[in-house]
Amino acid sequence: MEDITNSKRLLDPMDRAEGILFGLIMALSFTCSISIANTHRAEIRQLLVGAISCNLAWGLVDAVMYLIGVLAQKNRNKVIFDAIQNSSETDKVRKYISDALPPIVASVIGTEGLEQIRNKLMNLPEVNRSVRLTGHDIKKALAIFLLVFISTFPVVVPFVLIHDTMVALRFSNLVAIVMMFLCGWSVAKYVGFNKWKMSISMILIGIILVAITIALGG
Repeated sequence: MEDITNSKRLLDPMDRAEGILFGLIMALSFTCSISIANTHRAEIRQLLVGAISCNLAWGLVDAVMYLIGVLAQKNRNKVIFDAIQNSSETDKVRKYISDALPPIVASVIGTEGLEQIRNKLMNLPEVNRSVRLTGHDIKKALAIFLLVFISTFPVVVPFVLIHDTMVALRFSNLVAIVMMFLCGWSVAKYVGFNKWKMSISMILIGIILVAITIALGG
């Protein structure tokens, strides 16, 4: 299991796996449709351009939604902090603090621990707590965008390099399966799950989601 105290990385394995898997599913929904219709090279080219354009758009959507979520969370934190500092009701303040903590942490520290946190928060000096995006937030949003977008290319490149469409399709699917396997392995290593079970599960989940996406016309 990876060291969960390491916060230097921009994206943790869960974030990376989510971005890559999403990009793969969107790309495969285009490339796998090649096997359904008897497509010519010109049509294949259009499908590949469509896959790249789709992931470009969805990468941008993911990045923007991430930034909106960050702003919303920061504003919520500010509201909670202001409520803690301005409230004279001790029990209500402890409830604010308890709700902001992970449940297992809140249950362990108890009333005494919550009171210590309350006292420290009450004595914090006044600082500018304006809600705004930081450079780190922008970098993480950019990383999310790039993950979704770049994950298209390993699936698309075989159709550019291999003239035989069916061979290219098989190779493309193989690359996608390997990428899903590696995503599952990375996530399992991070959270402490069985690596083989998680990797195989990630492949099965990916295949099912691709099938559903294609069936729904995505």
